[in-house]
Amino acid sequence: MAENRASAEENTYGEGVPCWVDAQLPDLAAGRRFYGELFGWTFEEAYGGSVWARKDGEAVAGLAHKADGRMPTVWTVYFATPDVVRLSGRIREAGGQVVMAPVALGELGTAVLAADPEGAVFGLWQAARHSGFGTRHKPGTFGWAELYARDTETANTFYGGLFTDALFGPDAAPDFGRAPVSDVFPVEMPPHFLVHFRVEDIEPVLGAVHRLGGRVQVPLFETSYGKVAVVTDNQGASFALLQR
Repeated sequence: MAENRASAEENTYGEGVPCWVDAQLPDLAAGRRFYGELFGWTFEEAYGGSVWARKDGEAVAGLAHKADGRMPTVWTVYFATPDVVRLSGRIREAGGQVVMAPVALGELGTAVLAADPEGAVFGLWQAARHSGFGTRHKPGTFGWAELYARDTETANTFYGGLFTDALFGPDAAPDFGRAPVSDVFPVEMPPHFLVHFRVEDIEPVLGAVHRLGGRVQVPLFETSYGKVAVVTDNQGASFALLQR
């Protein structure tokens, strides 16, 4: 799978391009300390008590307080769309479901949470003032989104039909892939998206994860897009480190 890269000049993202990530955390202050030291992020207050993380002054991710303890502590990837209502309808028609109906976040844009036919949750983002990542594909920023699926053919059909232009268009470039769950995780692991953050040198960053109270969930392994290790932060949210 692949994506149409956004124009740096327009700073907008075509439909189906991963354009934002956020984490729902029980302790927002602890999250700021962990990721601030791990990736060199700085933070500013954003909508509804959440915060934006910045790298070199550019927006790279969001952290929000998880108000409902029954909800997972997790990183979510959002795909750009010019019309969340229309795309939500297409998701239902393709066998997925809408987990959270469209919610307008002030003047920033509108968000939706959806799930594919196997239950992997992802977000949709219809931009208004906030188009998404200010920068990506650099150390300390978003680098890749991997879908771990049980039925890869079902995933191919679902996302290939949903995001055809972004995945197969003439300017598509790899930024979103899929693999069987069993390639990396135990077979009982449910299908899910795994957000990857770029690093220059993965080994010292793994040491920092340990030092900051996180843990290594899956040790270092090789992929077609680089060296990867799956880790959790100090509150249990999983993400991956990617060294190209």
